[in-house]
Amino acid sequence: MKRSPAKGTSVESRIQEALFRAQDLKFKAFHSRLIPTIPAGTVIGVRTPELRRIAKEFGSDPNIKKFLEKLPHKYYDENQVHSFILSGIKDFDECLRQVENFLPFVDNWATCDQLRPKVLGNTAEHRECLLKSVKLWIQGKLASGMRVQDDTYVVRFGIEMLMTYFLDQDFDPAYLKKVAAICREDYYVKMMVAWYFATALAKQYDATLPFIQGRKLEPWTHNKAIQKAIESYRITLEQKAYLRTLKV
Repeated sequence: MKRSPAKGTSVESRIQEALFRAQDLKFKAFHSRLIPTIPAGTVIGVRTPELRRIAKEFGSDPNIKKFLEKLPHKYYDENQVHSFILSGIKDFDECLRQVENFLPFVDNWATCDQLRPKVLGNTAEHRECLLKSVKLWIQGKLASGMRVQDDTYVVRFGIEMLMTYFLDQDFDPAYLKKVAAICREDYYVKMMVAWYFATALAKQYDATLPFIQGRKLEPWTHNKAIQKAIESYRITLEQKAYLRTLKV
């Protein structure tokens, strides 16, 4: 039987009620295994289309800021809704402020990767401002200068933003150096570094290749970046053949 929270009138209670109405227990059992860094009991089990629908439904609620600012949330699925709501904010300054408030409470890769606010990168001016925050995030810091104690997903998000918005017209080879210099044992940071370099090989092959040839990444990340690049349809067969020779 599906478990529901107590009825309430706060926006937080109403979001929880909506989540439990959309609960899929089979999905909960499956999905809980994919996010081992959080307790399975915090996973309600709501599929992504339903999470998006709930985020859209409540995103315009006049009291939604009370939900966004009441952190940490009790349930993983609330964090997912939170990410989707932030991703839909249209005002750059408000979005960046809310992202900064939320990042210290992100505790898993899925919530981190769902957080893709388009407004942060939709103009050159916005990207220039975003870059200042990105340079802090990849150090595990916020704009206030505060260092986040458990900064795995702050760092991961910073790399994700570099990958999403700074590998095309605003690309600078200096960003490759910044990401290569991130030396962490966190699996979810190392995986994002590998993902970044695989994407960089697809978009900026000539600038990125020397980092692979020169083994600028630690061995596991180096090999994972090559593996992910080889899996990409944007890498040519000739490039894939050569990258295979660079594995360590």
